Amino acid sequence: MQQLETWIVAVNRALVAMALAAVFVIVFANVVGRYGFGASFAWVEETARHLMILGAFCGAGLALREGRLVAIMALPDALPGVVARALRWGIVLVMFGFMATMLWLGVKFVEFGWNKETMSTGISRGIPYLAIPIGCALFLIQLAFFAKRFVAQDFEVGL
Repeated sequence: MQQLETWIVAVNRALVAMALAAVFVIVFANVVGRYGFGASFAWVEETARHLMILGAFCGAGLALREGRLVAIMALPDALPGVVARALRWGIVLVMFGFMATMLWLGVKFVEFGWNKETMSTGISRGIPYLAIPIGCALFLIQLAFFAKRFVAQDFEVGL
């Protein structure tokens, strides 16, 4: 199970890194094209926005497991042991319920947008909308692996 978790975390990190690297490359190339050669591409802004959204959704589960969601940790850390553990389990259940709902709604959103085209690229709107269910599914997977350690506070930042 540990190997599976390590593999999923690595794939998740790679997905976020590739999305953000692609944003950097296309925006940089567009800036060079615009100011160096007087020509730019209309599709870059739209594509960069979609990739940033993908990176944000896919990075949420990683942020949770690395202790970067400070608001989630502040109150439980201030409470006594048993109460803090109960609150952390409650937080896990709320996060699970919220992200499961977002996953379901994200699928519906993809279905809704599938027959419509984006303005600049002309691709199906359902394709960039896939960031919602993909990111929420990755969050739920990360949460499933991480919940017990989160409740017990048995983790290190950067896992």
